[in-house]
Amino acid sequence: MELIVDPARATTWSATQRRSGRKVALVPTMGALHAGHLALVEAAREGGNTVGVSIFVNPLQFNNADDLAKYPRQLEQDRALLEKAGCDMLFAPEKEGIFAGFTPQTYDLAPLDQVLEGPSRPGHFQGVVNVVERLFFHVRPDVALFGEKDRQQLAIIQHAATTHHWPERIVGLPTVRSAEGLALSSRNQRLSPAERTTALVLYRSLQAAAALAFKGTVTQAEEAGRNTLAAEPGVVTDYFAIAHPRTLQPIADWNGLDEAVALVAAQVGPVRLIDNITLRR
Repeated sequence: MELIVDPARATTWSATQRRSGRKVALVPTMGALHAGHLALVEAAREGGNTVGVSIFVNPLQFNNADDLAKYPRQLEQDRALLEKAGCDMLFAPEKEGIFAGFTPQTYDLAPLDQVLEGPSRPGHFQGVVNVVERLFFHVRPDVALFGEKDRQQLAIIQHAATTHHWPERIVGLPTVRSAEGLALSSRNQRLSPAERTTALVLYRSLQAAAALAFKGTVTQAEEAGRNTLAAEPGVVTDYFAIAHPRTLQPIADWNGLDEAVALVAAQVGPVRLIDNITLRR
């Protein structure tokens, strides 16, 4: 596996792969890799793609300086995991390199950035789209893979790619969970064993809503999720919502839908966690 820090070298690497007749698949990450990331790498290899993984803790998407400072960084450990997973290239740029000569843009992401994570994390999605554009600009992948755990982020990247005619194909893959149901996340590293047990309530809340989906009302399903969260001491709920599966706008009823999505965000100890599941009729 080739380690690349210089963005110009990443562009050259990608061009070399395409000249040899291979497509390039990119898995953008912020590091602290887990089984969910490795599942994306495995999926990226399908079809004979050359696989690149980027690790870059993007300062543009943090609206909390303390959160940025405490985000786990473990490049050598991540590098070893990617070697074992069969990754072909690790792109680990420095901030000065990836943003050289670049002025961040303000993208029209409405209405996707006006709900759920949007009000809670002002500027977050602008930062995400800006850095994804930079990664794509330097690596020039044919396809990029993202996890559905960050469902709103995935929807916004797909929206930006469509609106701005990015050539990359955006693929979302299902959330990978622990045996107990906790959605895998780099932030889980900051949970104590007791807090990790407490965090399982997020998935239980989604399951409680799923039990009433397309049976009771939307309000009843949302209340089931919120009540499950409220019953767990030490959890501070930010939101629990049921939304349209594509627009992520809140819905008032199930009319005309065969699918919806339940989404939750809550603080457990020092960590703010998010999760979601698809609800089916």
